[in-house]
Amino acid sequence: MYQRKLSRASLAANNLGLIAAVAFSAAWIPSAFAQDNDNSGHWSLGIGAAVIDKPYRDFDREVKPLPVVSYENKWVSASIPTFDVKLYSTESLSFRLRARWAGDGYEAEDSPVLVGMDEREASIWAGGAVIWKADFANVSGEVLADAMGNSKGARAKLLIDRRFAAGKFGFTPRLAAEWVDGKYVDYYYGVRQSEARADRAFYEGKATTNMQFGLRMDYTPTRHHRVFLDAGATRFGSTVKDSSLVDKANQTSFALGYVYRF
Repeated sequence: MYQRKLSRASLAANNLGLIAAVAFSAAWIPSAFAQDNDNSGHWSLGIGAAVIDKPYRDFDREVKPLPVVSYENKWVSASIPTFDVKLYSTESLSFRLRARWAGDGYEAEDSPVLVGMDEREASIWAGGAVIWKADFANVSGEVLADAMGNSKGARAKLLIDRRFAAGKFGFTPRLAAEWVDGKYVDYYYGVRQSEARADRAFYEGKATTNMQFGLRMDYTPTRHHRVFLDAGATRFGSTVKDSSLVDKANQTSFALGYVYRF
C-alpha cells in the first residue's frame, strides 16, 4: 500500500513538472529577460490547459489543468518548474544559478510497452544559465546535471526566440537545441537486460541532440492581463528514436491559458 501511494505521488509530480514546463515556455519566456531595478517583486498568476504527450509507444495524450505561478525581483526568478538566482544581471545580460524540476520518466501502467519496466523517476536538474537580450533576438543557454541522481545524467540547451508585436498581439517563434548525455538517454529510453522481452529489445542509450521548435501567440488587452496559445514540436535525436520503447520521431505540445500580472 505504501509503495502504491508513493508511486501515485511520483506520477503526479511527473505530470506537474511536465505541465509546468509547458506553461512557462508558453507564457513567460520574454519575462526571463525583464530585469527589475529595485528589490520589489512581481507576481503572476494564471490558469489554463495543456496537452500532455510523450514519445513512448501507445502512450495516450492527456489534457491536464495548467497552473501558472511566477515571481520575479532583482535577485531571483521563480516559477513552478524553475528557480533562478541571479548572480549578475543587467538589462541585456544575466548569469544565473538554476534549479528546475523536469517531468521526464514514466510508470509501467502508462503504456502496454512499459509493463514489466522499472519506474523511471523525474528529477530536479541544477546548474548554470546565461540569458542575453540582443537586438536581433533573445538567446539563452543552460547546462544542468541531475541533482537527485536518478539518471546521473547531464543536459545542455541553447534557445533563441524573438517576440514580434502587432498592436495588442504578440508572436514569438523559438528554436532550441538540447543535448542530453548517454546516462540520460539510457535511463529514460534504455531497456535493461532484465526488462527485455520479445517486443522490447535490450537497448543501451547514447548521447544525442533533440531539436525543438515552437510558436507562442499572446493577446494583452491591458498591462495586467494576457491570454496565450502555444504550439511546440520536438524532433528527437537518433538514439532516442532507435529505442524499442519509442515509436515517434516527433512530439508535439499545446498549451492555452490566461495570466494576470500584479
